Amino acid sequence: MSMSMTYAILYLELNLASVIIVGIVYHKTTGISKMVAQRNFVMAILAEIVFFLSDTAFVLSVRGIIPYSRTIVMIEKSIYFFSTTIMCFFWFVYFEYMQESPFVQNRKRVLWSSSLVWIMGILLVINIFTGILFYVDGSGVYTRGPLFLVQYFLSYVYVVFSCTRALVGIFDKKKISKRRVLISLAHFPIAPAAAGILQFIYPGLPLACVALSLSTLVLYLNWVDTMISVDPLTKLSNRKMLSFFFNHWLTNESEPADLYLMILDANKFKSINDTYGHLEGDAALIRIAEALTIGCRAHKKRTNIIRYGGDEFMILVWANDISAINLLKTSIATELERLNREAAVPYDLTLSVGVAKATSSISLKDLVAKADEELYKEKEKLKGQSL
Repeated sequence: MSMSMTYAILYLELNLASVIIVGIVYHKTTGISKMVAQRNFVMAILAEIVFFLSDTAFVLSVRGIIPYSRTIVMIEKSIYFFSTTIMCFFWFVYFEYMQESPFVQNRKRVLWSSSLVWIMGILLVINIFTGILFYVDGSGVYTRGPLFLVQYFLSYVYVVFSCTRALVGIFDKKKISKRRVLISLAHFPIAPAAAGILQFIYPGLPLACVALSLSTLVLYLNWVDTMISVDPLTKLSNRKMLSFFFNHWLTNESEPADLYLMILDANKFKSINDTYGHLEGDAALIRIAEALTIGCRAHKKRTNIIRYGGDEFMILVWANDISAINLLKTSIATELERLNREAAVPYDLTLSVGVAKATSSISLKDLVAKADEELYKEKEKLKGQSL
């Protein structure tokens, strides 16, 4: 067997393995693709598969395994570069959704951001007649054109932009709850970029597709892990993340403020479920989560909101003193009252709050118990007032 044939078979095997990897991810993702962010994830994967297959077809053509002609090669490489741009565009939109960027909330801006995809398509059509990007010369050899690198710029600017934003977000203390997601997004292009540079310099190294498929798999696994850490009803962090946030505080000695734990419990929540049904109970919990989120926005330092279970919520609050906590309690109560009024609900929905201050020597279990004790005292006061 010739060296050319051996190389082609190796390239085919590696790229087929890449297709299988992302194909499995695609299969696992389609069941949850009704989520807007995940629809973009699925579209990126589909474009990625086309990217792999067109790359494989090109190598098999130039190595003589499948028919070779100028027309076939031009079609293969045009599909390859166009699918690259589409893939990067959908990764860009997906990354923006995962970072909860306001950019993707505006449909017109998203449509405008796709302009690079259309520019690429137009350039590829022009390239058929001019060879400005790539061409097959008189000897039948595939050759890069004078504007060859433009194709990479039009594609990779999408990913570079979002990954840079994710990298900056990692060091933003206000985004601590999303730090794991941001790290995953920032790391995503490293292996494919390194492999792509090597393959650009040494076209014979079949690295790019394998690196991209493995990065996609890692991104998917990190996303699944994130989903496990989020409460599906309220979209707040779940109790699994409480330990993560607390341990981060223990190991971050540079944090200038004190840490307080607030436990918030809905008053007479059982009567809401019993009288109005569980759907209304779910709506009440969502309203509480919204009140907590809006109320915490006014707090000048960092907060992490957690749905601990049932109608019980927790907030880890960094504050200079207890007065800031009292202001936060008032802000949350005011927001909840406003939301109840806007929803025109036929019941009272209020919260009891217990607060405890953390120390470097206290365990999370003891901190929760201490705050829970304060919550119990407030509940008892409320009972006494209703008698």
